[in-house]
Amino acid sequence: MSETDAAVEPKRRRKIPFAAQLLIGLALGLALGYAARQWSLAWLGTTLETVGTLFVQLLFLIVPFLVFTAIVASIANLRNLANAGRLVAKTLGWFLATSLIAVAIGLTIGLLTNPGGGIALDAAAERPETTGSWTDFLTGIIPTNVVDAFVNVNVLQIVFIAIIAGAAAAKIGDKAEAFLKFNQSALDLVQKALWWVIRLAPIGTAALIGKSVYSYGWDLLGQFAVFSIDIYVGTLLVMLVVYPILLRFAARVSPVQFLKKAWPAIQFAFVSRSSVGTMPLAQRTVVERLGVSRDYASFASPFGATTKMDGCAAVYPAIAAIFVAQVYGIDLAVQDYLLIAFVSVIGSAATAGLTGATVMLTLTLSTLGLPLEGVGLLLAIDPIMDMIRTATNVAGQMTVPVLVAKSEGLLDQKVYDAPPQPLDGPIDEAKPSPEAEPLKPELQPAT
Repeated sequence: MSETDAAVEPKRRRKIPFAAQLLIGLALGLALGYAARQWSLAWLGTTLETVGTLFVQLLFLIVPFLVFTAIVASIANLRNLANAGRLVAKTLGWFLATSLIAVAIGLTIGLLTNPGGGIALDAAAERPETTGSWTDFLTGIIPTNVVDAFVNVNVLQIVFIAIIAGAAAAKIGDKAEAFLKFNQSALDLVQKALWWVIRLAPIGTAALIGKSVYSYGWDLLGQFAVFSIDIYVGTLLVMLVVYPILLRFAARVSPVQFLKKAWPAIQFAFVSRSSVGTMPLAQRTVVERLGVSRDYASFASPFGATTKMDGCAAVYPAIAAIFVAQVYGIDLAVQDYLLIAFVSVIGSAATAGLTGATVMLTLTLSTLGLPLEGVGLLLAIDPIMDMIRTATNVAGQMTVPVLVAKSEGLLDQKVYDAPPQPLDGPIDEAKPSPEAEPLKPELQPAT
C-alpha cells in the first residue's frame, strides 16, 4: 500500500458520529412529515407511524427486564462503595432540591402567563380512560401478582420488587452471590440488546418526528399556544440554566463540556420519550464521557431513570394544574400551590420512567380536587410536550451523579475535561471505572 493509500484509508473508515446521525434523522423526519401532511400522502404517514411504533415497541420490550436487573445490581453495587449511605443521601438530596427548583419555575411561569385564560373547550367529550389518585398510587405500588407486573410493564411495581430483591440479596451476603452474578449477566445481556435498539435511533427519530408532524402539524398548537410555550420555556430553563448553574458553582465543572458530552443522550430522550429506554446511553455517557465512578453510576443512573423526573413530574404538572384550574374557572389558593410542589416532588416515581405523564397529572389534579376531565384537554398535544419533558428528565438524571461524584471525589476530572469520546462502539464492561483524582483541600467534602 502506498503512502497516499495509507493516508486515505482512515478517512474511508470514518463513521458519522452518533449525535450527527440523530440530527440527520430529526431533519429527515421533519421533511418527510411535512411532505406527507402537505400533499396528503397517507401511505407515507402510515409508514412513518408503523416504523416509529416498532421502534418504541422494541424499547418497551426490554424495559421490564432492564429495570429489574438494573435496580437489583445498583443496590448490590452499593456494597462496593465507601460511605454508601452518604452517597444515597446526597443523591436523594439533590433529587429533591432540583425537583423543588423545577416545580418553582413551573409555578412561576404558570402564574405569570395564565396559560388557560380565555380557553373554553368542551372537555367532557375527551375524558381520559384512566384516572389516578393517591390511594391508587399507594395501593398500586405493591403488585398482587409478580408476573402481572412484568406482563403489564408496570414499572413502579417492578421497581418495588427489584428494591426488595436487591435489599434482601445484600442482607444475606455470600449466599446471594449466585443470584447477583446471574442478575449481572442478565443485565449485561439486556443492555447489549438495548444498545442494538439504540443504534436504530436515527431511523426511529425520523419516523417518530415525521409521524408527529404528519398527525398534528402546527395547527393543534395554536389552541394551546401559551401552554405549549410555557412547557418548553420552563423545561429549557431547568435544562439549560438551572443545571449549568449547579454544575458551575456546586461542582465547579464546565457546564458547556457537560452539555456537549450529554447531548446525544438528551437528543435520544427527546425522540424516544422514554427515560428508562435512554438509561443505558445516559449511564455510558455519565461513566465514559463525564468520568463518574462506574460503581456509583450503576446505582445513580437506574435509580434516577425511574424516580428523577423534573420535566414530567415538576415543570409539567405545575403548569398543567394552573392551566386546568383556569379553564374551569377555579381559583387556587397559596396552600394549593404548596400542595402542587409537594405532589410533584414526592410523586415523581408515579411517572415510572415511561412515555407520558398522564398518571402524574391525574395524581396532581385529584389531590387538588380539580376536574380530571382536564387531562383530556391535554392528551392531544401530550406527545409534543413529552419530548421536551423527557429530555429534561434525562439531563437531570445525568447532572446529579456529576454533582455527587465531584463532592465525594468520585469524578475523574481528566475524563470530564477530555474531548467527547464516540459512543458508537460496544459497551466495554471490562473497562475499569475511572479513578478520580484527589480533590483540592477547599473542595473536600465535610466529614
